Amino acid sequence: MERERGMIVLHIRRAIAYLVLVFLTILCLFFFYVLLINATRAHTDIQKGFSAVPGKAFLINFHNLMANKNLPVLKGIFNSLFVAAVSAVLTTYFSALTAYAIHVYEFKLKKAAFTFIMMIMTIPTQVSALGFVNLMRKMNLIDSFIPLILPAVAAPVVFFFMIQYMQSSLPLEIVEAARIDGAGEFYTFNTIVMHIMKPALAVQAIFAFVTSWNNYFIPSLIINSAEKKTLPILIAQLRSADFLKFDMGQVYMLIAISIFPVMIVYFCLSKFIVQGVALGSVKG
Repeated sequence: MERERGMIVLHIRRAIAYLVLVFLTILCLFFFYVLLINATRAHTDIQKGFSAVPGKAFLINFHNLMANKNLPVLKGIFNSLFVAAVSAVLTTYFSALTAYAIHVYEFKLKKAAFTFIMMIMTIPTQVSALGFVNLMRKMNLIDSFIPLILPAVAAPVVFFFMIQYMQSSLPLEIVEAARIDGAGEFYTFNTIVMHIMKPALAVQAIFAFVTSWNNYFIPSLIINSAEKKTLPILIAQLRSADFLKFDMGQVYMLIAISIFPVMIVYFCLSKFIVQGVALGSVKG
């Protein structure tokens, strides 16, 4: 009897856990559903309130958005893709390389270097924004993609995640064995360490891509010309239009378009995350 009661309690707890997970999943997907529904509705229909049924203005909103001469949408998508993709690659690679150096090598200032990098992580972007913009102006890099991409090399948060992953998944014996076999440091890192770090690289690549893709603050201070504006700037520009030109249908359509590249990147890299979780469970 006690065993049967224990099994019943276990099934009840499992059912409650599944119900909570299903509820949280629906809650997370609900906002995407509302976004997609509103992208198919006209401005006047959106003003009336929520609707669970798609509208009939999808093609109209898409045509009006693409025909808007003040919003180079396709160019904005390309600009955001270029900046986000290059930033994600630089962030993940150089952060992993820095974490590898701190994790593998022993030198006098090792703890000081780690502490310094962690201190940089506590400095908000807004604090250094004015000095950064003035520096870019002196270097004639205003209205350029370089200030949006090059700072991605120094990413303390990504570095911290990488070194934590290395400490749990990268035994120093592997590096020492590669050295004994005559492999160089960069060969060891690029062929052995990077392969072991695939799950961590995938996770941080997704986060870095999304962060750069959604970044509005720094690009709004750096970018001036219309042909170099990214999607967040175009969305803000469309939302700040005057009352006569304001169209909520176009706003929702542009936001819907802006989330698809992020979803594609996630679906492409999610298999590495699953592999990393499975590998970690086997090790545990």
